[in-house]
Amino acid sequence: MPSSTPEEPLPSRRQLRAHQAASEQAAAEAAERAAQAARSAADRAPAPAPAPAAPRAGWPAAPGAGTAASGRAPFLPPTSATSRGGENTHDASAFLTPTGTHDSGHGRADRRSLLADDAPREKRSHKGAWGCLIVFVVLAALVTGAYFFLQGPISQIIAATQGPADFSIEDAATGEDVIVMIHDGDGGSNIATTLVDKGVVKSFDAFYDVLLNTAPEPVFQPGAYQLKTKMVASTALDALLDPTRKLSQTVVVPEGTAAVDVLQSISEGTDIPLADLQAAAANVAQFGLPVEATTLEGFLFPATYTFSPGDTAEVALQTMVNRQYEALDEAGVAVADRWSTIVFASLIQREAGLRDDYYKVSRVFRNRLDPQQWDSGLLQSDATVAYGTGKTHLVTTTDAERGDAGNLYNTYAHPGMVAGPISNPGDLAIDAALHPVDGSWLFFVTINLDSGETAFSTTVEEHDAAVIVWQNWMREHPEYG
Repeated sequence: MPSSTPEEPLPSRRQLRAHQAASEQAAAEAAERAAQAARSAADRAPAPAPAPAAPRAGWPAAPGAGTAASGRAPFLPPTSATSRGGENTHDASAFLTPTGTHDSGHGRADRRSLLADDAPREKRSHKGAWGCLIVFVVLAALVTGAYFFLQGPISQIIAATQGPADFSIEDAATGEDVIVMIHDGDGGSNIATTLVDKGVVKSFDAFYDVLLNTAPEPVFQPGAYQLKTKMVASTALDALLDPTRKLSQTVVVPEGTAAVDVLQSISEGTDIPLADLQAAAANVAQFGLPVEATTLEGFLFPATYTFSPGDTAEVALQTMVNRQYEALDEAGVAVADRWSTIVFASLIQREAGLRDDYYKVSRVFRNRLDPQQWDSGLLQSDATVAYGTGKTHLVTTTDAERGDAGNLYNTYAHPGMVAGPISNPGDLAIDAALHPVDGSWLFFVTINLDSGETAFSTTVEEHDAAVIVWQNWMREHPEYG
């Protein structure tokens, strides 16, 4: 196979054609000079003519011929292939013409002329290209790694310099009316959480930071306040401290609130004493509840109420009961099914988080009540256990609490539906109780209490993996423990 030395790159077709023309011209000139020399010598003395040299090994059969791989012909053929100690050597001191004659003078001159007319191309270095690529990849990896490594610290620095997320004045111009309830004993963190949930302020820190930097320390009065959504945090604080923003005889009852807390809210938003409310609520029979009911739990519809001055405890409570009956009638619940519907809806209300999850939670409990899918019949709801212990604000329990069979609301110990309502459900929970979505789930666990994200599982293995995610989240957020 033809080859070339590292110092001599493969020639182009133009170079080969130029080389051929130059060689033919040199040969003609050499022949003319040889003829002249022969005639001069003949005059002096006869001399034998030199024998033509044989072509060297490796010279192409025709100009322009090359290898199948490259499609190019070598510029310089090897001039000898003698073996010296087992090594192949090439004699580059002589140039072999296409005619096979050896010309050590004019051939080299022609070659220098040819090289001067058309300089050889630079040899491409694949090593250099690969080197550049490797350097680029390494730099890209370093930049990417640095971005992810520094993303947290950079975000913290930006947050520290820019402050917590807050609505702007332009945002506030598009806010809508909303009523916020402040309860007796609520601290700054409770109020900040309530404002975020209602969409009044953009972030917890936006309000809490303003609160901490306010002197003297603000004192909040329990009751209902007329505010706007998308308020600047400092403006929201000023509104809560403004007596004119407090609504008289107004009560806000959120979904899932337990009856004991509803009574407290009524007393805070009206002139009705708490003792009067508790006494009235104890007389269950006067409100026309189902015969199974022993308390008002589940039948105090969550909504915003405005009462008239002078309204009694009985009037206030009956108003809420009547509103719950309206919700049941609108949902198509028969009078005979009011009790069972409210019990189930109250459980869904306490266990579900996001809107779509209500219907999935409903399906999980329905599946567990089916002996074909869940033979123990145990609902195993922590919310029911917590309610039975009097911890109406919690949905987490201890091993001892789950093992207490004396708790009638302990669905870890008592199979079937929970003994009674554990909260006051709204329209969504009632609808979910009546229309569970299709699914084979038997487990669920809320893995993020901030966002309400819940994992639904069919097998124990899937559920155990989700529980680990929840436990890790709880360790990172000890304030929820």
